Amino acid sequence: MSSGPGYHAPAIRDLLAGSGRSFSFEFMPPKTEVGEQQLWRAIRRLEPLRPTFVSVTYGAGGSTRDRTVRVTGRIAAETTLTPAGHLTAVNAAVGVRNIVALRGDPPGDPNGEWHAHPEGLRHADELVRLIKTAGDFCVGVAAFPEGHPRSPDPDSDLAYFVQKCRAGADFAITQMFFYLEDYLRLRDRVAAAGSDVPIIPGVMPVTSMATLERIVLLSGARVPPDLVDRLTAAADDKAAVREIGVDYAARLCERLLAEQAPGLHFCTLNGSRATLDIYQRLGLSSRGGRDEASRSGSGAPMIA
Repeated sequence: MSSGPGYHAPAIRDLLAGSGRSFSFEFMPPKTEVGEQQLWRAIRRLEPLRPTFVSVTYGAGGSTRDRTVRVTGRIAAETTLTPAGHLTAVNAAVGVRNIVALRGDPPGDPNGEWHAHPEGLRHADELVRLIKTAGDFCVGVAAFPEGHPRSPDPDSDLAYFVQKCRAGADFAITQMFFYLEDYLRLRDRVAAAGSDVPIIPGVMPVTSMATLERIVLLSGARVPPDLVDRLTAAADDKAAVREIGVDYAARLCERLLAEQAPGLHFCTLNGSRATLDIYQRLGLSSRGGRDEASRSGSGAPMIA
């Protein structure tokens, strides 16, 4: 696992330690040329907000590995952003310093049965250990406020998450969720188990009915019935649906920050409007970015 254009960027663990709070964005690798143009418009519009870091996912089942590598490398080389490349046990990685280590979905079917490669890794904790032995990498892992869909019970899910942390994880990002209580329960149980790894909540505003359907299909997240009812009632009015979804997400973010969450990780769906709107509603648009020392790559803290 060799160094690349982003290997000498600040380590996310250092930015988290000094910033007070982390505000980060998640992008998806584009599938078409038009999609790539949309992605880069979103990146450039969000770049002035100076997030702590940005991540680039794999497509469902690891279907967009090459694009993930290319986009992550380009962000590292051509922007002021600190990228975190996704690395799964089913695919390859880009050589950047900050890595989000995931077991990954079964290739071709994110909801299919998992089968490890005979000569590969079986679990994300093994991947964390491998990355940590390969160099000075900063590693993030996934957390699941509602429990991993393949975990047999909550206690097993907790034990495995703590195992990933003890393998060397520096931070965690949750799968998106709608109920504050689910995040708080996870955070408190992890702390009670003796782990102090920062758990950053993942937030995805519902901006269309198609987004809602995708959320349910891919994540299985529980959506509050009253939110579904409001969205369904407004289904013929795209602007109204978007306002309902953004407002709900902004209110959830307010409550998370009030509960001392270590930051927010916005799933942008390669758009910028919803994230910019939420920033405005939370009063974050005027927050400072990295100071000059951090911009030079020293890993100095952001001003929260």
